[in-house]
Amino acid sequence: MDCDLLVALIGHPASVAGFIVLFIWLLFCQKSSSQEEQSSPPSPPRKLPIFGHLLKLGSHPHITLQSYARRHGPLFLLHLGSKPTIVVSSSEIARDIMKTHDLVFANRPKSSMADKLLYNASDISAAPYGEYWRQMRSVGVLHLLSNKRVQSFRSVREEEVKLMIEKIQRNPISVNLTETFSGLTNNVVCRVALGAKYGVGEDLINLRSLLLEFLELLGSFGVRDFIPWLGWIDGISGLDARAKRVAKELDVFLGRVIQDHVDSENRDENSGKHKDLVDVLLWIQRNNTIGFPLEMDSIKALILDMFAAGTETTSTVMEWTMSELLKHPEAMKKLKSEIREISGDHKAYYVNEDDLDKMHYLKAVLKETLRLHPPIPLLVPRESTQCIKLKGYDIKPKTRVMINAWAIGRDPEVWDEAEEFRPERFMNNSIDFKGHDFDLIPFGAGRRGCPGIAFATVINEIALANLVHKFEWMLPNGEDLDMTGAFGLTIHRKHPLVATATPC
Repeated sequence: MDCDLLVALIGHPASVAGFIVLFIWLLFCQKSSSQEEQSSPPSPPRKLPIFGHLLKLGSHPHITLQSYARRHGPLFLLHLGSKPTIVVSSSEIARDIMKTHDLVFANRPKSSMADKLLYNASDISAAPYGEYWRQMRSVGVLHLLSNKRVQSFRSVREEEVKLMIEKIQRNPISVNLTETFSGLTNNVVCRVALGAKYGVGEDLINLRSLLLEFLELLGSFGVRDFIPWLGWIDGISGLDARAKRVAKELDVFLGRVIQDHVDSENRDENSGKHKDLVDVLLWIQRNNTIGFPLEMDSIKALILDMFAAGTETTSTVMEWTMSELLKHPEAMKKLKSEIREISGDHKAYYVNEDDLDKMHYLKAVLKETLRLHPPIPLLVPRESTQCIKLKGYDIKPKTRVMINAWAIGRDPEVWDEAEEFRPERFMNNSIDFKGHDFDLIPFGAGRRGCPGIAFATVINEIALANLVHKFEWMLPNGEDLDMTGAFGLTIHRKHPLVATATPC
């Protein structure tokens, strides 16, 4: 019966024509697909149906992607569900994207987590490229992150560092440096951005835990962003519920911060008071000075941006720096010698910010730490806005871009003994991490580079200089140091850093 039907169909002139058209179309599709593959960057084989390479990234995607780059080159294409994504693992191609073609790659891809956690991506880091983003970035830089503003916060930094040192001196036997650094950065950022300290004692631990979960969620690979019709998986996996809970808890915290400022203003307590970021944002909202209404959600998103980035990424860098110094006591000794030579060895003396410019080895230690441990190993994704050629390959609009800053910092073609901690490589070396040298891009570069580099750097330098100046540091009971990291948007230590401090 089926054979008779097939013969009948083939014998029908219209059917023959249809089969011919179908055959030609299939050949055309095959040829087009082949040509497209030839004009696209190389792609790892064995991608899964529907999911593509999405399930192959593992728990440490930056390491997985580095291994792919070794096999397929510094520019390759992943199919993350339905979203084509190029991965960059060399400084040369990173320069092409973040400098030569910066405008083409200035946009951010839509993120369901940014929508849930950052008030529909209305912050600086996740907002689409455009006038809104420009205005919000300008507000953040002008009133918190500019060099002039950073210098104006000097007394706050030095006071909080002194309080940190005094706290360690009272109980030097077992110092949880992870909590110590989190407390320091929390206090500095709260005072300069929010006008008061928030999160003290047990509240600080809870707030840090909340921020870590917030950053972990922002760095997660939810199914909804890559295969929209399977977005329900994020619901049954618990990802959506976690995001909803974290967003609600952060919204309560931000609401309290804003209400404190409103109440203070209503009581006329702000006359003669230093205007913090929240004061400025509320003033802009009332006076409509940026050309469009500044919604309360936008204010909360910008505060959260500054708070999360200013506390967690900064404390993460300190944590990894002290980890490397504890693991390499000869570097710790060399750093202490430099600090003592410049600041003197008087026990009562605190290193101040005037001393920092002379401490070249301190700066080299920080650069080497950022090379090996960039706080955001996979820079916040970008998205192409038009067709463009990149290293001879065709990159289509709406292609996501992941820049593996972690792999670039460990590229053996650029760095001798790339896996080794050797701060000396940066002595008498002009390479910096501020977005001009693409061999070292822990904070990104170009239009979408991190605007808070100066703010974070001076906190790191003044804190580390005083910690090394005031104490001899050792691991408790001669323990070996576990350097395992935990991946999220930032990569922090998997286990808290605990050390013994001996005043000196």
